Amino acid sequence: MIEFLMPSLGADMEDATLIEWKKKPGDTVKHGDIIAEVETQKELIEIEIFEEGTIGELLIKEGTKIPVGTVMALINPREVTSETKKEEKIIESIPLQSIEEKIIESIDAPKVEDLSIKTAPLVEKISEDNDLSKITGTEPDETITKDEIENTQEIPIETEKQSSIAEAIRSEVVAAMSQSNREIPHYYLEKRIDMTNVLAWLQVANSKRSQKQRLLPIALLIKATAKSLLEFPDLNAIWDNGLQLKKDINIGFVVSLRTGGIIVPALHHVNIKSIDEIMDALNDIIPRARALRLQSSELSDSTITLTSIVDGGADTVFGVIYPPQVAIIGFGSISEQPFAENEMIGIRSCVSVTLAGDHRATDGLTGSRFLVSLNKHLQNPELL
Repeated sequence: MIEFLMPSLGADMEDATLIEWKKKPGDTVKHGDIIAEVETQKELIEIEIFEEGTIGELLIKEGTKIPVGTVMALINPREVTSETKKEEKIIESIPLQSIEEKIIESIDAPKVEDLSIKTAPLVEKISEDNDLSKITGTEPDETITKDEIENTQEIPIETEKQSSIAEAIRSEVVAAMSQSNREIPHYYLEKRIDMTNVLAWLQVANSKRSQKQRLLPIALLIKATAKSLLEFPDLNAIWDNGLQLKKDINIGFVVSLRTGGIIVPALHHVNIKSIDEIMDALNDIIPRARALRLQSSELSDSTITLTSIVDGGADTVFGVIYPPQVAIIGFGSISEQPFAENEMIGIRSCVSVTLAGDHRATDGLTGSRFLVSLNKHLQNPELL
């Protein structure tokens, strides 16, 4: 019999109230199914299950406040039959082509200037938070403007409950950041990275895509970050009575709330996602985060955090590590800057990248090599 426990959904969370069971005794469940909805101080959260089996008994009544770690339900594990083993063996025998190979094979590079979709520079960052698939210009080659994006936005009606939840989120962030400054010995590094190749590659890639399929710079930044973390796994970890490395790369992505404050949902398994899959995940999770409708794993599974600044904002952002993580990466605004290369000075599109690391887990040498690796991957966007 498997015990399903009330998970911890935040650094300072102690309990939550069970609002509704989504499953009943006798129901079959599998990894990722939603088993219940609970309410914390900050929002309603759907709780996922990570086992396979049949619901045996629900031990907690709806409306009950549950401390973290309490047994909520008993689950009969899935029986492994000879047929199951046969199916698993067949699946294991299927060769998988790497995501990188599929991306490389799909590239048929037309000229950079041969574009049918254009966006104003400001829109490039605004669109990171919005779905451009609903926006069309009056002419095929017309530049999409900021006004066109804003005119298509659905304005949410803010309720008193949403306001109180947002205020609770701000309070939790303040508590976590205070804990971080008290307990974590930070070190900070910064590197300027030339983004010209990335932006040129995006122009070529987007010229062959519909507006709904457009890629944005942030998707490549996230993918490059994941590839560099594979080389420096000590940064993809938590500190809990010592360094604990994480196998999965779940990048927490900072999302600003319309009511003020931030929330940091996790993008799961970024290391095995393609750039298109990362873009789809962003388009899905950002509106749900702003509506405060995230699942429990999306709030608790981050192994490292990434924060970015929109165009026209600050050139550099220095993050504060969110405990128990051991690093946070910051991307400033992409802007045109003087850039020296091969004894020549030119104007290039650059971004300032920062790393804040926990000195108990890593040191400046590891952090510096990570930033060098990140730069290497961004100079070869076709390999991402």
